[in-house]
Amino acid sequence: MPPMNKLANIAIILLTVTLLSSCNGYEKTLKSTDYDAKFDAAMRYYNEESYTRARQLFENLTLYYRGNEHAEDIAWYYGQCLLKSEYYYNAAYQFKVFTKRYPYSAHTEEAAFLAAYCKYMDSPSHTLDQKITKEAITELEQFADRYPQSTHTPEVNSYLDELRNKLMQKDYEIAVGYYNTESYRAAVVALSRFLNEYPDSPHREEAMYYIVKGGYIYAINSREDKMKERLQQVVGNFDKFAATFANSKYMAECQDIYNKCKAELAKMEN
Repeated sequence: MPPMNKLANIAIILLTVTLLSSCNGYEKTLKSTDYDAKFDAAMRYYNEESYTRARQLFENLTLYYRGNEHAEDIAWYYGQCLLKSEYYYNAAYQFKVFTKRYPYSAHTEEAAFLAAYCKYMDSPSHTLDQKITKEAITELEQFADRYPQSTHTPEVNSYLDELRNKLMQKDYEIAVGYYNTESYRAAVVALSRFLNEYPDSPHREEAMYYIVKGGYIYAINSREDKMKERLQQVVGNFDKFAATFANSKYMAECQDIYNKCKAELAKMEN
């Protein structure tokens, strides 16, 4: 066997022995009833950025040290391990519990921020259910109210804008979805509600266009005794659209709808 291959094999064997020894030492520490040594080991693993091992040790220590001298540190570093391991849902819960259990800790403000931040990180795509997003917004707003002078204020405001935009996009796509599935009455109602809730939305022009167009389709397919009232609503919605977006790319189409509504209403009058 060439010398280099022998050296490589020896290195592999030494590495394997070291890893096995390390694993055996860790397992021994995890099962140990020497809680002070376990705490020291947890801190060592944490400082070495071995967060999985540190997390398991801190979790193991949580019940034993409750109310004792290391309890606050264990709770704090356990939350940090969850965060650094990207277990955001569990980390948010841990930091929330920390703020309630240690309201006067030097870490309380940071824990409150991290509880909200973890919720923000756990927020899914706007195409999915937005329960966590709404919880994150609540947490961030509460943090901003409680700590108005916090150094985290700029990033909190940035996260809030991002999450609110996510909800806005979700609501808009739901509302337009009614139009796309030819549920025109539901589309007009949902889009009108959308505009009330998000008056500064970048989708405002399109939403008003769909209200005019969807309202017209709904009106001309209505019962005769309902058609006049619904055509008048379309005319009113067109007037709002024209006043707001006089140069819209949708103006020609909406103007045509308006003319058809006026002609139909004139027929009814005659």
